Amino acid sequence: MDNHVFEEISVCSFTGNRPEKLPWGDNERDSRCVELKSRIEDAIRLVHRAGARHFICGMAQGCDLYFAETVIALRDEFQGITLEAAVPCESQTRGWPKSLRDRYIYILHQCDKVTLISHRYDPGCYQRRNKYMVDSSQVLIAARTGEPGGTEQTVRYAKSVGVRVIELVIDEEQ
Repeated sequence: MDNHVFEEISVCSFTGNRPEKLPWGDNERDSRCVELKSRIEDAIRLVHRAGARHFICGMAQGCDLYFAETVIALRDEFQGITLEAAVPCESQTRGWPKSLRDRYIYILHQCDKVTLISHRYDPGCYQRRNKYMVDSSQVLIAARTGEPGGTEQTVRYAKSVGVRVIELVIDEEQ
């Protein structure tokens, strides 16, 4: 992709599937997961070259956390980039295993900004979080299997409002 396609990019948000929709589940050692993480890094590098300096992540399990960790890892190389956590509700990690909650908390403490969408869970807080991320961005990186759900809804919304979408398609054979 040529950089001229991306004019005036300063903010990039991210959406992606959770482990239950990924072919490898939560096995991050699987070669397909390792490959996806590399593709996420490549996409971040691309939008950074095009001007993105602020990155927004929805902090869900799976691809969202991969994205946030990649942005954090690139901070030494890309001085001045910032990471924002768009948290749908205070109870987002309720029911998560302790190891994932600890990972989430670590990432949250590395963020330059935390935007809380709702203090309490309600049926629309995740959709409002996704809308906030898209409405705040010029480009959306989407790691997706194509299965119905929040990631697909976010991609459709981004396209409908003219936000550029970089699609990292995840398939079984990848």
